[in-house]
Amino acid sequence: MALPVKDQLRYWGIASAVFFVILWFLGNQLLPFVLGAAIAYFLDPVADRLEKLGASRALATAIITLSAVVIFVILALLVIPTLVNQTVALVNAAPEIASQISAALTNRFPSLLDENSTLSQSIAAVAQTVQSRGGELLNTALTSAASLINVVVLFVIVPVVAVYLLLDWDRMVARIDELLPRDHAPVIRQLAHEIDQTLASFIRGMGTVCIILGCYYAIALMLVGLQFGLVVGFVAGLLTFIPYVGALVGGALAVGLALFQFWGDWLWIVVVAVIFQIGQIIEGNVLTPRLVGSSVGLHPVWLIFALSVFGALFGFVGMLVAVPVAAGIGVIVRFLVGRYTSSKLYRGLSETTED
Repeated sequence: MALPVKDQLRYWGIASAVFFVILWFLGNQLLPFVLGAAIAYFLDPVADRLEKLGASRALATAIITLSAVVIFVILALLVIPTLVNQTVALVNAAPEIASQISAALTNRFPSLLDENSTLSQSIAAVAQTVQSRGGELLNTALTSAASLINVVVLFVIVPVVAVYLLLDWDRMVARIDELLPRDHAPVIRQLAHEIDQTLASFIRGMGTVCIILGCYYAIALMLVGLQFGLVVGFVAGLLTFIPYVGALVGGALAVGLALFQFWGDWLWIVVVAVIFQIGQIIEGNVLTPRLVGSSVGLHPVWLIFALSVFGALFGFVGMLVAVPVAAGIGVIVRFLVGRYTSSKLYRGLSETTED
């Protein structure tokens, strides 16, 4: 005889509370395992595709691992040092950029931006703050990351966890399926399938879109000769998962730098703006419809809210689990709404009688 619903809710409520307490106390310690699981989940379709082509699971995992090592070495040798150098140079150049913008505006609007005006002093103060605090912020972030998250943990344990989870992913899923309560297994499988589809559409799809657009912006801006083009492309690609924000922030930063670098040569300024306009067209008409789909059930406001709440409660680990938890809650809410709209509580006795 199945347990009453009241008892089931009590047990599952206690299990959920224990889970959140563990997440609260072991946040930093769980970080490498959460990252490893996320990487394994992201790469599982690739391993499945290789298995369909005839490779064993072990061989597929080995191929993915070797490919990842090669890509990481290339990035570490070529891209990451350039990105760091350009970021530091951009922070150091902020006062000069602000002073030139101020001088240009003063020539155009002398009465508005004389040296003693409030706006002119504000621009200078912002530039000095960026220079003084920008480098300090970078150093603090690197120092904190080095102290809170051991480099060995990130670069050794995370790949090892990802490889083992990727190798045993199908077996783990099958084992979890065996442990599902038999009365609710069909519903849980349905919800899990919908959550997986939502996550696959959003995380894998938007992750691919972010990488493609980030590379496009960085390469295109560097080809036109824009200084700090790699930094702008990285920022724009990173923020693309929030609709329009990546293009707006990256476009504003790129056009601002183009005004500073190409002042008077309006052709190149227009070219920089056109690069971001083309990126928006490609994202809206090609990448997002094909890789993400028309609807994944994650509204941008709901996503930002989940990231903010989980980040405030559980730190960086909370931000990592915010998207899957938000997707799961969204699927469960839609399921409950569907049950509610088909129930007597919603339809009423009169409609039930008519049917």
